[in-house]
Amino acid sequence: MLKKPLKMVMLGIVLFAAVMPLNAYYVTYKEQYYRLYHLHYIQYPDDTMENIYWLEKAMKADFCNPLYALALIEDETQWEKYRYLFNMHINLKMIEQYLFLGNKWNKRRAYFYNAPWKEQNLESLETAETCYRTALYYWKAAADWAKKAQEKRFYFIHLPKVQFWEDESLRMGTGELDYEKIINRELALLQKVRERFQAMRTE
Repeated sequence: MLKKPLKMVMLGIVLFAAVMPLNAYYVTYKEQYYRLYHLHYIQYPDDTMENIYWLEKAMKADFCNPLYALALIEDETQWEKYRYLFNMHINLKMIEQYLFLGNKWNKRRAYFYNAPWKEQNLESLETAETCYRTALYYWKAAADWAKKAQEKRFYFIHLPKVQFWEDESLRMGTGELDYEKIINRELALLQKVRERFQAMRTE
C-alpha cells in the first residue's frame, strides 16, 4: 500500500500531466519561433545550435496575422515594410550565431607546440570556415531584404516597436554595419593560420 503523502504526489503528477496539454499551444508563426531565440550568458556550441534551429524555423514559417505582429501595423504598407525588416533581422541573427559557432573552432594562432595536433587543428579550421561561409550566405540575404525595406515609398513609414530593426537597415545602407567585410577578414586570417599549420613538420 502506498502511503498517503506518496499517493497525493502521484495524484498531483497525473493531474498535472492531464491539465498541461490544455494550456499548451502550437508554435506555428515566425514571431512565435523568434521569441524562442535568446542569448545565453556563456555561448556554448549547443546553445548556438539551439538558436540556429529556432531561427531556421522562423525563416520557414508564415507571418502571424498583423494584429499579433511585433510592431503596431495599421496599413498594408507598414505590413510590407515590417515583413522586409523582420526577414532582414532574422538573417542578421543567423550571421551572429554562425560567427559565434565559427569562433569556437577558429584558431587565431598556430603555435609551434601545436604540431602534434596538426591534423585536428586543420579540421577545426575547416569547420570554422564552413561556419563563416554560411554566415556570408546569410549576409547576402540580409542585404537583399534591407534593400527592399529602404525603398523610397517606405521613407516616412516608421515602426517604433521595431526601431532597432530599422536602425540595422539604415546602418547596412550606409556601410556602418558590414558583416561581409568582417567575415572576409576572418576568412583571410583563417587561411594564414591554416598555411602555418600545413607548413609544420610533425616528426
